[in-house]
Amino acid sequence: MIATDIAERGTEIGHDEDAPHFKPLRRAYGFEEVAIVPGRVTLNPEQTDIRLHLGRHSFDLPIMAAAMDGVVDPTFAAAYTRLGGLAVLNLEGVHGRYANPEEALDEVVNAPADSVTATLQRIYSAPLRDEYVGRTIERMKALGATVAVAATPANTKRLIGTVVEAGADYYVCQSTVTTARHISQSPVGLRFDDLVSRVPIPIIVGNVVGYHQTMELLRTGVSGILVGVGPGAACTSREVLGIGVPQVTATIETAAARDEYHRRTGRYVPIVTDGGIRSGGDLCKALVAGADAVMLGSIFAAAEEAPGRGYHWGMATPHPALPRGTRVRVSARATLERLLFGPTDRTDGTENLVGAIHTAMGMCGAETIRELQQAEMIVAPAIKTEGKQLQLSGQV
Repeated sequence: MIATDIAERGTEIGHDEDAPHFKPLRRAYGFEEVAIVPGRVTLNPEQTDIRLHLGRHSFDLPIMAAAMDGVVDPTFAAAYTRLGGLAVLNLEGVHGRYANPEEALDEVVNAPADSVTATLQRIYSAPLRDEYVGRTIERMKALGATVAVAATPANTKRLIGTVVEAGADYYVCQSTVTTARHISQSPVGLRFDDLVSRVPIPIIVGNVVGYHQTMELLRTGVSGILVGVGPGAACTSREVLGIGVPQVTATIETAAARDEYHRRTGRYVPIVTDGGIRSGGDLCKALVAGADAVMLGSIFAAAEEAPGRGYHWGMATPHPALPRGTRVRVSARATLERLLFGPTDRTDGTENLVGAIHTAMGMCGAETIRELQQAEMIVAPAIKTEGKQLQLSGQV
């Protein structure tokens, strides 16, 4: 009798099929909220192997330089190649629009802060020129760079022939969010499976943040995936659009798709965490979360060799109608070699990034990055503040 009465009352107050359904929220984590757990075994850092295998090439460094005009030009790309890494040049930047891109860079660097976005919009409104695209790639090759170039999906079909003919080694098809399925008014949209089948160089695609989007892109045959929406130091997409997933969670989900795809097919496709990395600690956390490499923008913009001369701005900053970025000052403070290999007197982890990777791998007992991906990671919001009272109060 009591049970019947409760059931009837439950129906009256809405405990039935008409009960409301609320959107669930799941917790996501960024670099500042997690920590790497040391391994049960340790090894000498110099015994660790950090190489990145991407398509037909192998690179000594699992660090790519971002396709941003303040970071990569042909000279920087060649210098980074000599140091063992891969730099990506943005074909839709000043190098694809101007015969003398240095003059355009001068304007950006010298523009007053209150009008720099308008200056960028004007500079980037110049039309793309196929001959400048080809000329830039040829210059990169002449300087000895491994040539990786980027453009958005909207311009890929137009530029890919010039890119291949000029002799590029990699093509990066990149936008804020890229998916394998895209709805548009174009009768024949960009299909990555078709692109991969026609283009004789590796295709890297980004950016994604989730398992299902990654799995669909992997099935098209691409050679690499970029992870991250809006975490970059110069990007404001998260503020403008409200879209993004913190990088640790985004990397974990993308890595899960890569691993499942590898289990099913036997083909291993590297993923690259792109954006939001401020230090060697963040870089190592990205690798433990499952990345095979990272892509850096603002850290490399601080190199003396960077074309931005101490300034950095994102690819979406010059958007003519909805800019999603800003020019930030990073100050040119060290050579590229010092940023990567030290020695350094900075204690904030922004220099000797390669040393940080080797040391973290040694503490986790990981000989390779794929072994480092198996290290334990914990939720630890106090990782930067626990016991650091003197540092936080400035008494150092």
